[in-house]
Amino acid sequence: MTEALATIIVIDDDPEVREALGSLLRSVGFAVNLLASVGDFLTSGRPDGPTCLVLDVRLPGQSGLDFQLELSRENIQLPIVFITGHGDIPMSVKAMKGGAVEFLTKPFRDQDLLDAIQIGLARDREWLENEKALATVRTRFASLTPREREVMALVVTGRLNKQIASALGVSEITVKVHRSQVMQKMGTRSLPELARMADKLMLAPGKTQTN
Repeated sequence: MTEALATIIVIDDDPEVREALGSLLRSVGFAVNLLASVGDFLTSGRPDGPTCLVLDVRLPGQSGLDFQLELSRENIQLPIVFITGHGDIPMSVKAMKGGAVEFLTKPFRDQDLLDAIQIGLARDREWLENEKALATVRTRFASLTPREREVMALVVTGRLNKQIASALGVSEITVKVHRSQVMQKMGTRSLPELARMADKLMLAPGKTQTN
């Protein structure tokens, strides 16, 4: 199965800049979405595959920096390369502290933009892989019974079967059966790996997630 084509979203209110960037990005094999405002992005949405956003700082309506803050608040992962013809140091610092990949002042070298985009895409690929792995763990966890979830939460703390049995008010044999089922359903034979799965799920004793 091949990876989805990387998409670069350009948001700039200058049509000449948009078209020039679109031509550059297509020439190196990227799919490109050219947009004039943040509102256009909200209408079109985020592509499924690896994505990087090339974002002008000054835009009609919502500014690029304000949009970066909104994405962060909504916990939406999207690597951003800022471009601007009116940048200053405080603006650059704010963008980078907000997690931007790069802050480029127009006119910038094509290669500087392409290098920044590659960094952004690498970040996004890693995030997408992590999300895919987390989705698998969540699906497996959803197959556990409530009691198996309780046992898993205690197992990953390093407690012995007899300690878990005492905590849950069941026999040690029952704990062993549940523990075996947990390991099988979660697809692991390793306690450290099970603990890593629990960390991804933010699972703690007393919490028996239902989704």
